[in-house]
Amino acid sequence: MRITADTNILVRAVTEDDPIQSPIAQKLLAEATVVAMPVTALCEFCWVLDRLYRVDRADIARAIRTLTNAANAVVDMPAVDAGLAILEQGGDFADGVVAYQGKWLGADTFVSFDRKAINLLERGGQAVLLPS
Repeated sequence: MRITADTNILVRAVTEDDPIQSPIAQKLLAEATVVAMPVTALCEFCWVLDRLYRVDRADIARAIRTLTNAANAVVDMPAVDAGLAILEQGGDFADGVVAYQGKWLGADTFVSFDRKAINLLERGGQAVLLPS
């Protein structure tokens, strides 16, 4: 079976917080011939682990790498790598993904009111704008 993994499947598989759903999620991920992981699901995954479960960012990054490096995983790795780069600098995974996808879509400047995202992306060499 080729599946698209929703955020709740990824969270249950990694956190093992539900005695019924977690083993089911793990089995689905292990037995599927293809596990498509949309970057939106990975963005939500990061948010849930960070804000609700209070998981350390380094552990979140490891979990994403484990999920996306599975032999059956299909994912937009350049977008994931961009998200991980920002996450590992203390920012939000989603900001790295948004900046990457914006460039992919033809934009040349990342615009946000989020000062932290602006600073991290600028340090990485991206053109940024903090509107005023």
